[in-house]
Amino acid sequence: MNLRRLWAIVLKELRQMRRDRITLAMIVGIPVMQLVLFGYAINLNLRNLDTGIADQAGTSASRALLMDMVATGVITPTLHVDTPEQLMTALRRGQVSLGIVIPPDFERRRFDGREAVQVLVDGSDTVVQSAAVQLAQVPLDTQPLRNDRPLRAGAAGSAGQISVVAFYNPERRSAINIVPGLIGIILTMTMVMFTAVAIVRERERGNMELLIATPLSSSELMVGKVLPYAAIGLIQTTLVLLLGMWLFQVPVRGSVLDVYLAAVLLIAANLSLGLLISTKAQSQFQAMQMTMFVFLPSILLSGFMFPFAGMPRVVQWVAEILPLTHFLRLVRGIMLRGARWWELWPEVLALLAFIVVMMTLAILRFRKRLD
Repeated sequence: MNLRRLWAIVLKELRQMRRDRITLAMIVGIPVMQLVLFGYAINLNLRNLDTGIADQAGTSASRALLMDMVATGVITPTLHVDTPEQLMTALRRGQVSLGIVIPPDFERRRFDGREAVQVLVDGSDTVVQSAAVQLAQVPLDTQPLRNDRPLRAGAAGSAGQISVVAFYNPERRSAINIVPGLIGIILTMTMVMFTAVAIVRERERGNMELLIATPLSSSELMVGKVLPYAAIGLIQTTLVLLLGMWLFQVPVRGSVLDVYLAAVLLIAANLSLGLLISTKAQSQFQAMQMTMFVFLPSILLSGFMFPFAGMPRVVQWVAEILPLTHFLRLVRGIMLRGARWWELWPEVLALLAFIVVMMTLAILRFRKRLD
């Protein structure tokens, strides 16, 4: 082996990598991104969970108990309602993760040592269930019911007076939460990657010359190229749904049509993002690199692997840009909580806005030219 010729090849590769800005960005960006995401953004200790309050007692003791619960840092009251039924509606719509019900006879129940408070939990997320258990450890106010009527020994503040009631997944099976999310993960990984290399592949294979000679407009060409992938995405959605129901007994409490509507929105969002990447990449390898740069934050920040509520506020703002974040809220709300798509309209609007912006940018960037 000639060391001089070997060194020449090494220098050639180093110079080529230096000219390839995307590869250089991946070399530096991937480890930095993983370090920041895992070290700063990922937090398994849930804090500040959106919580609804139904304080039907309205006494000083009930308010003191709520203040003690807020002091744990687990909850943040974001909704005040009058009845438990309103809390259940908010849970189904995904407006809150927890609901605290204090009945009108709270003082009497507390004095008698009976169950005095209920914590309603969206049990579709098992991590939220675990965090809610901390609230059951908050001691009730042990002050007497009346100054002239002392409390029975061991009555108020005894164990079991705050109960946690989990809905939608009382068995705490992780598959219930994971399988709906897998639809989004699979669609994100495949749809973005397939379309990211679509335009680039035409250039590398020399087919762009043939397309230039056709009367197709830029928008017609790009939409025509993504429609077959949309059909593939629906097939993948069907496979995950059938296997999830067959192998893991994952329920579909809402409308199956709503599930497919949510899948169509995510497919369109990912296809438009993939097309935008394909207008920037110069080769299929670059397109796959850029896809990975998008896929990694999506899987870590969307709430699929790690609880969204445990992330710092700034990271949550970044996660709101990702279409997978909104799809997970949609599909879990429909499949696990039985919500309808119009009850989750903020997520629908977010996905529609993402589709419009990404597709517009992709069409504006695409030029039916070889240069």
